[in-house]
This record gives sequence, structure tokens and C-alpha cells, in this order.
Amino acid sequence: MTRSPAAARPTPATIASIAGEVGVSVTTVSKVLNGHSDVAADTRARVEESLERNGYRRRARRRPPAAQQIDLVFHEWNAGWAMEIIRGVQVVAAAANVGVTLSQLGGAHHPPSLWLDGVLARRPLGVLLVLCHLTEAQRRQLERRGIAFVVVDTDSAPDASVPTVGSNNWNGGLLAARHLLELGHRRIGVISGPRDVLCSRARIAGFRSAHDEAGVPVERELVRYGTFYVDAGYAYGTELLTRPDRPTAIFAGSDMQAMGVLRAARRLGLRVPEDLSVIGYDNLPMAAWLGPALTTVNQPLGDMAGTAARMLLDLARGAALPTSRVDLVTELVVRESTGPPG
Repeated sequence: MTRSPAAARPTPATIASIAGEVGVSVTTVSKVLNGHSDVAADTRARVEESLERNGYRRRARRRPPAAQQIDLVFHEWNAGWAMEIIRGVQVVAAAANVGVTLSQLGGAHHPPSLWLDGVLARRPLGVLLVLCHLTEAQRRQLERRGIAFVVVDTDSAPDASVPTVGSNNWNGGLLAARHLLELGHRRIGVISGPRDVLCSRARIAGFRSAHDEAGVPVERELVRYGTFYVDAGYAYGTELLTRPDRPTAIFAGSDMQAMGVLRAARRLGLRVPEDLSVIGYDNLPMAAWLGPALTTVNQPLGDMAGTAARMLLDLARGAALPTSRVDLVTELVVRESTGPPG
């Protein structure tokens, strides 16, 4: 018995078939696909629903070299941290003769619809998102238009179907606490990032594991959550260091936070590391130039960004990724800001 090839393979959806099903013009469907704003919201919704139901996927079209670009999107700017990401992406993009467009979401972790409309209109090779995530509907819209996306996220726990590059935050917290405990510290303060950000909690979990390993309890009153910026390090550092039972060491959630802690210590007349040991996180270039030079956890931001950019360009070329998740190793860099308790 023979089987008709036509019966075996359903006819793929086309712009024309979508237009016919919804009852709009081909031009209207094309406008929706290309992110044009001059389509009524209810019409756009009906077209998107039909595109989704019919599994529409735009055929990849060869772009002229001058039009090749990727969008690099941050949830918010952070001068030191963001610059390392930008540098890592730019090295890979420049070698591939691809431009980079920068934007930021003002602290939001999900892009607004206006941002997505702009991306659909520009049709870049792909989108690289830093500490922000697409909604499921936004992912489907990009996939239908053939726009690749990859996430750089230190949280280490996005959807397994989203190509992501991160780092081992739990290990970073473990290494920092082990170092301080091995130096003899027993009252160790910790200032992490926002409580609702998973990488903050992962670093605290590693910090606690090192204490469990050493049989030393973590004192809850010495744990603080804040932003990753200098002002949080200064405010919480001052709060911890003015306690009558102040800690002899502080593990900060970023090098920027650690700078704030160092300033608080100087203002209070404490010497580092004689009176207080301080560890940062990220290993930004400026960490080696602080006085004293900062002991910190190296989070390989440039390598993370470069790896993500290469994954994005591979996806844009239609290549299959060997894995959707890459976690790079964190390492402790010991400098001058840590020593035995005085």
C-alpha cells in the first residue's frame, strides 16, 4: 500500500493562509510579523493567536552583511558589571562582523511590549538578554520570526528550553566562607543582593554550607539583603560594624558592595584586614587596584558574555547547540583585604 506524500506532510502555514483564516489582508499579517505599530490591538491579538495555533515559522532570510546586528539587553545598567559583559560580547561580535545594539529595561526583569515591537521591527540576528527573561508569549513571537535569543543569567535556574549561560553562585559563596573560616573568623557578616534574586540566595546557601561543614553556626542577625551597589554596602556595612558584637569579617555580594563596606570601615576607624576582613564578588578590574587590594570571588563575566554571544550567533546560523545550559566555574582570588582576626 502506498501513501500520498501530501497526506503524510501537512501543508505549512503561510502568511496568506493566516490572513484568510483571520479575515484580514496579507499586509496586516506582515505588519504583525514585522512589529509595526499601526495594527489595532484586537486584530494583532487574533493574528498572533492564529500564528501560534498554526505553528507558523518564518523562513530564515539571508541578511546583507551591513544589516547584521544583535540586541544586547540589560535589566538595568551597572557601570562595572555591565562593562565586562559588553566587552565580552563585543569581542565575539566584532570578529563575526556583527554590530551590537544596547538597551536596558530600567530594573524590570521582563521586557515590555514596546521593547518587543522594536525588536520585531528591526529583526536583528538575535537577542542577548542579561538578567532578564522573556515571557513564554514573547519567546514564541521571536521564534516565529526566526529571531534567536540567549540569556546571560547568574541565577542558574531558567527554563531548560532557554539557551542560558551562567556561573556557579553556590560555589562562590562556599569558597568565600571557607576562606574566612580557615583564617579563624567565627563572626562573619554577609551582605547579599536582593532576596528575590536567586543568585543572592544561592550565594548565601553556599555560605551556610561552608559553616555547616566547619561546625560553625551562621548568626542570622549578621545576614543582610540589599542591592548590589556601593550604597547598600556602605549602609549595611555601617549597620553591622557599629554593633557592639560586630563581625570580624564581611562577605559582600559584589565588588561594588565591598567598596561600600571598605568606606564604612574607614569612616569607623577600622583597619582592613587587621580589624576587619572583606571579600567581594565578581572580580572587576578595579578590585585589584583598591587599597587594600580586594579578595574576591571571580565570576568570569567576560567569558560568560562571549560564550553567550557565540551561542547566539550559532543559533542565528541555524546550528544546533550541544547543550542549552552552560555554567562557568567561580574561583576565589585572594588579595590583601583578608587576614586572620585581630
